[in-house]
Amino acid sequence: MLHYAYQSDIESGAVRKPGKPKTLCLKMFKSLGTRLHHLFRLHPILVFIVCISFGITVLILLSLVYVNHFPSAVTYKKNDLDNNDGYPFANLKNLVMVAGHSVYTSSNCGKIDKEESLVLGVLSEASRSGCDVLESYRESWTSRSEAQSYWAVAESKRWFGKDDVRSRALTEEHARDSFENLLFSVCRFRELTGSYPHNITAVSYDFKEERFAHLHRSAMRFPESRFFYLGTPASLTSKEGALKGEAMVRTQFQEDPYGCVGSLWRKKLKRDPFHRTIPYPDGCSEIRGLFRYCGSAPFPGSLPWS
Repeated sequence: MLHYAYQSDIESGAVRKPGKPKTLCLKMFKSLGTRLHHLFRLHPILVFIVCISFGITVLILLSLVYVNHFPSAVTYKKNDLDNNDGYPFANLKNLVMVAGHSVYTSSNCGKIDKEESLVLGVLSEASRSGCDVLESYRESWTSRSEAQSYWAVAESKRWFGKDDVRSRALTEEHARDSFENLLFSVCRFRELTGSYPHNITAVSYDFKEERFAHLHRSAMRFPESRFFYLGTPASLTSKEGALKGEAMVRTQFQEDPYGCVGSLWRKKLKRDPFHRTIPYPDGCSEIRGLFRYCGSAPFPGSLPWS
């Protein structure tokens, strides 16, 4: 039952409803506003700093709440990748990444051993049964990518060995340094298979094993037990100079594991003369944070293989 209180006008005998009292909250807000305004007039800089600090604190708290309540937006969800319908190589589980060192520029594949037909170095190629072979090479001062040129030479010389290997030998054409060789190839693997590789085999010069198997693998936090390296020997005439150069690059990656500042970053910019748009991480959103991270410590976020 509802009860209504009425006030009676004694002189007129009329009954009228009581007036609405001012709310306590409204009075408190007005009082607080008056005090803040007075404080701002006396100490404007102090009030400004306090407001900025309060705003930053609120944003941090909101971000923590978002991460805790919506982990699917920032972490790997295995169930999403279990449905591999529509991926052309959904049955493949292992990745062989061949890092390039040159662009073959000649239109005649009979000149592969001629230095004038190569830009930046020496050719290498590898394949492994049951794996997706991704040739990952940066683009040099030519419209042809290293990946395209390596694939064309391997096709001409029938280096794939078997037809099923040829169909699994695919290219990644946007990497600009050795770390991106590995990172971009993993993302490309995700695009083609719908999942991330269980095992990774990196193929490059033998003297680069420490860089790939330790520095780059550690930066990606990929399990050591599932990472393998296949090294090809450098020529004796160029090995001494190559070792000196490798020592310098290795030191740079030790200081800047993700190649995002300083000389490593400037080198990457120079290796993209045609200013191509890098499509990643659109095809591997689960590791988007790894693409955006820049720091000397390992990436702290969640990863599909960690």
